[in-house]
Amino acid sequence: MVDRAGKIQREGVVDSDPEVIAAFIQSNAPYVARIGLETGATSTWLWTELNKLGLPVICIDARHAKAVLKMQVNKSDRNDAAGIARIMQCGWYKEVRVKDLDSHAVKALLVSRALLVKIKRDLENEIRGLLKNLGLVIGQAKMNVFALRAAELTKDRPELAVAVTPLLTARVAIEQQIADLDRKVMKLARSNAQVRQFMTAPGIGPVTALCFLATIDDPMRFKKSRSVGAYVGLTTRRYSSVEIDWTARISKCGDKMLRSYLFEAANVLLTRVAKWSALKAWGIRLAKRSGLRKAKVAVARKLAVILHRMWIDGTEFRWSSKETAMQTI
Repeated sequence: MVDRAGKIQREGVVDSDPEVIAAFIQSNAPYVARIGLETGATSTWLWTELNKLGLPVICIDARHAKAVLKMQVNKSDRNDAAGIARIMQCGWYKEVRVKDLDSHAVKALLVSRALLVKIKRDLENEIRGLLKNLGLVIGQAKMNVFALRAAELTKDRPELAVAVTPLLTARVAIEQQIADLDRKVMKLARSNAQVRQFMTAPGIGPVTALCFLATIDDPMRFKKSRSVGAYVGLTTRRYSSVEIDWTARISKCGDKMLRSYLFEAANVLLTRVAKWSALKAWGIRLAKRSGLRKAKVAVARKLAVILHRMWIDGTEFRWSSKETAMQTI
């Protein structure tokens, strides 16, 4: 605890428990002005509970705090605590939006599903690799065809089936869990009016819509819809100093899951959605000029901006006729 001049008034070590922390603060600094908390694994829980107890807690970006604290000669928890207190005292910090617990619950469901999908893909790649070493190629296989094809190739090779069968069994179990999570995702999507509104946009399915809802949490925290593209990391990085001025690739900051889902949605829009729109016309024009990959990134950023504007205005996606869209090219 520091005063207005930055002088340490009180130091102490307590358990990372909201009630214990609140009791320590109220007994030593009942008129505390600001309480600094770094982003971390327990920051959402601590911030929520301390806020309920009426304390003026502020969550700051751990990367921002690190940039300040690295100027200290010695790195220790004690010095870091004093440094964070002085950051709060001078007001040189950027407050981080702490999402509500409902958004975290939705995000946890999506993270669990994404992990299982990755494990299933890794299992399939491992099975393909084991078989290919012996000249056995599964080829393109979707749904149940993969398991049938793998079993067919190992039918007369018992020494190989010993290694492949357990992987196929694990793949079936994971598929069942993914299907169960997909049903829960669809149930959540159907019960949420905002998610259904997002899904009127081309390429946006229930998973992407729920991920956007949980990640943004509150649309009013963005003054401009175009800021959402930068928040997700779909805008280019820039470095300018004296005579140096260059623009690099996208920053890739923010939520990686939402960024990947928006990229997949852009791919679906440009390659699979048959219905014409001004957004698709713009993306195809960009693909012809700069390549399909860059066009997908640009369309993904546009989708993030459009979804936010739909959320603010309470409107559905505005389709346009092919003739009208072609006039914009």
